[in-house]
Amino acid sequence: MKRVGIADTTFARVDMATAAVRALQGAGTGFRIVRRTVPGIKDLPVACRRLFLEDHVDLCIALGMPGKAEYDRTCAHEASLGLLFAGVLEAKPIVECFVFEGEAPDGPELETLARRRAEEHALNAFALLFRPQDLRRRAGMGLRQGFPDAGPARPTH
Repeated sequence: MKRVGIADTTFARVDMATAAVRALQGAGTGFRIVRRTVPGIKDLPVACRRLFLEDHVDLCIALGMPGKAEYDRTCAHEASLGLLFAGVLEAKPIVECFVFEGEAPDGPELETLARRRAEEHALNAFALLFRPQDLRRRAGMGLRQGFPDAGPARPTH
């Protein structure tokens, strides 16, 4: 039985973890979910590291929603570096799923984007654990989480 860690924050304005859990549960079985919620985005790397060390998860999904201010982008970058470091230390994947508040208008559009991106990242996490061949088939397809796919680049001649 695999173990999937989900780390999310109270700072986020959408409960992205619930959307990710639903997507995982709809994708299949053979795993247990362990969730840790922390105050802010810079707390996610430690939450993921603890999920690896204390809860023995095989993979983490880190969910965060930085604000609109420039310092929020800086905090997100720092958190991202911490997540990369934690994943390298464990030699296990951390699927980072951040939604910046300025990516969509406030209200239903932002909520839809956050939920959709969390669901799509959760499905990628499921594929990493159980169906890596699905990811190989989709390589180079210009897939985007939360927005319409860009599609593959095509020669213009």
